[in-house]
Amino acid sequence: MEQVSVDRLVAGPALRCGGPCPEHVRELAAAGVALPPIVVQRDTYQVVDGMHRLLAARARGAATIAVRFVDAGGDEAFVLAVQLNAAHGLPLSLSDRKAAANRIVASHPAWSDRRIAAVTGLSADTVGEIRRNGPQAGPAARIGRDGRLRPVDRMAKRRVAAELISNQPELSLRQVARAVGISPETVRSVRAELRSVGDCDGGRSRAVAARAVPPPSPHPEDWAVTVQRLRSDPTLCFTDNGRVLLRLLDMHSLTPAHWAAILRSVPAHNRPTVARLAERSARVWQSIAEHLSQGQPEARPRRRKAAA
Repeated sequence: MEQVSVDRLVAGPALRCGGPCPEHVRELAAAGVALPPIVVQRDTYQVVDGMHRLLAARARGAATIAVRFVDAGGDEAFVLAVQLNAAHGLPLSLSDRKAAANRIVASHPAWSDRRIAAVTGLSADTVGEIRRNGPQAGPAARIGRDGRLRPVDRMAKRRVAAELISNQPELSLRQVARAVGISPETVRSVRAELRSVGDCDGGRSRAVAARAVPPPSPHPEDWAVTVQRLRSDPTLCFTDNGRVLLRLLDMHSLTPAHWAAILRSVPAHNRPTVARLAERSARVWQSIAEHLSQGQPEARPRRRKAAA
């Protein structure tokens, strides 16, 4: 981190159609907290993240501002700017996030919908719709959030594996995996789904197993927008406890498909334990809601003794 003259810095990747928000700049300038360092491209001195903080520092009459330099330019600087903006600061509007996703889809066509969604704060379904409406078809395989390359139409291969298992149950996991082009663990998952459904049509299992239904939850995009709005409050995003609260709230912005995948991943022998922990977490959040609604934010959540 270095102190850099505010006059030396210039605007970087444009994320907002309407430019910086003057009201947010005034709020930051009037906030009685030290603002975090901004992120700047080393060679060009363009602001990658923190334009509002730079304008607030100028409004305060500061000669310098704390800066963290990065070696990223062009498309990578834009992706970093979108990603950092999603973590704190004034939330981007829905149209701004869609415009950012459209640019990232064009510059990183091999990235999966979920990976782009994680950067832009959109749902994977919305990114998929943006990709489908684009001028070019994407690659047959995409890079996920974990950096691994996966085929786009994974469900098609699972369906082929399910049909092969149903027609030739004597085949081993590796034989099916080699024939279809998937991993043995994926074959194991498909076989388990078929067994969970049971026999039908003369002893054959269905080709596609029934999926678990996720628990009811608020609409994920509404939840994400609300959390993004909270991130614009300096007393939350620039304090340790505030950032912890925002991270906890952000954990619940999963889509129903994500919840369903999580439920399917819980092994049978751990389901009672996970259920007890989920119930305990629900009680803690309920206690927090009661204290906040009663105007008692300083109260601690009640702890209840876990059932034996």
